Amino acid sequence: MAATVNTIVIDLGSTAIKAATVTDNHQLDNIFSLPAPTIIIDQGFYTSDANSYLATVEQLLEKCLQFSQTQPDLGLCYQRSSFLLWESHTGLPVTPLISWQDNRGEASCNDLQAHDSKIRELTGLPLTGYYFAPKVRAMLQQQPELLRGLVNKQLRIGTLDSFIIWHWTAGKHYLTDTSMAARTLLMDINSGFWSKTLSDIFNIPLQVLAEIYPSNGFNLQLNNGAVLRTSIADQSAALLASIANDGSEVLVNLGTGGFVIRYKPEYSHTDSSNYLNTLVYKDSDKNQYMAVEGTLNSITAALRPYPFEDCKIEDLAEIKDIYCLAEPSGIGAPFFRADIGLEFSQATDNLTQQQITALLLEGIIFRVTLILEDYQQQTEISSVYLSGGLSVFSCIQQGIALCSPAPVFKLLQQHSGLMGVVILTNNLAPAFGRQSAPVLLANKHLALIEKYQRWKHWFSKRLNDR
Repeated sequence: MAATVNTIVIDLGSTAIKAATVTDNHQLDNIFSLPAPTIIIDQGFYTSDANSYLATVEQLLEKCLQFSQTQPDLGLCYQRSSFLLWESHTGLPVTPLISWQDNRGEASCNDLQAHDSKIRELTGLPLTGYYFAPKVRAMLQQQPELLRGLVNKQLRIGTLDSFIIWHWTAGKHYLTDTSMAARTLLMDINSGFWSKTLSDIFNIPLQVLAEIYPSNGFNLQLNNGAVLRTSIADQSAALLASIANDGSEVLVNLGTGGFVIRYKPEYSHTDSSNYLNTLVYKDSDKNQYMAVEGTLNSITAALRPYPFEDCKIEDLAEIKDIYCLAEPSGIGAPFFRADIGLEFSQATDNLTQQQITALLLEGIIFRVTLILEDYQQQTEISSVYLSGGLSVFSCIQQGIALCSPAPVFKLLQQHSGLMGVVILTNNLAPAFGRQSAPVLLANKHLALIEKYQRWKHWFSKRLNDR
């Protein structure tokens, strides 16, 4: 007789929505996936259909419920920062789902530059248009009737989690979790609550925002028969599945962009450095878990025109005196230099595409290594784990392993977001069930290590040029 399913987990991503049942020994089973609704791009606006998200999620949940003989526990994770407005009475959207990629918040960022240091102090994040608050400020200025509707509670506004929970509780609960709220630029990560100071900066009234719950503290009976236990941001879920939360391990995720993230060994207040300070989650005992994050911007866009898939470790450092930065949209954390993007220290007109590819890959490997070295100086790291689409290429794996101050492993597990939700829902240790393998070095390739030292000198000088 088949075992009764007591837990279902769902990951609402930007490109795919996945759902799975969970076995008694906390493994994923019966995994289903459907494409996420198409994002429409129009002059910098990135939008999709929130009702299509809801319908797709419900379709996947229904598949999983077929394996359940009881009211199962449900855990969800979501893309961060995407949001919409909807009618309180009907639940119907009055705006599209506005993606984190949407740039309608740029004007707000320009207007509010004087508040950047205060925003960073309270949120751990820079003032950029990726986040919820700059976009909402722009929308409410352009359409004041939306603000009136929010204030008189005819409308609701929230990230995708709030919209889903609203629908699945028939409008009884208007909620978000700490990890999603932490990426709005409206929550004080020191207190874990919405900030009056930030509300005033963005001119978004506190009373229109959802109530913040701990990430695994929901315990809500839903109208689909499940009981919601966990709701968390997708990056937080992936981090839970990938590394220990004691600060000894680092996750390097290389995809569209890149991030190099570790938990803070101890958290007392916002880090004074320029790294992103990320509130990963708050548990049901009100413990907050913080992480420090360095970022690489748009690295896949830099590589896309070139044959990077064919590059070998021996191709790196072949050219000894040309250095590269490979972030077309500007250097990310901890430097935040929009004026420095994709560039080479010398002209590359006479180089082959393969040689340019090698320089770009060096630029990515060296930026990751610089962050790892910085982390090592703060508190010793024991191991580095690689994930993301670019991390499957052996040239990148071996390049990072050669230069890294700690042993490097490649993560083999799939569906990290789903597994992170399993971990939090069932109160398991972070990185429970992690599958990884060490990155084995075919040769020491000292030329790359030596070039990294020269690149650091060039990069430091480049940062000080302006």
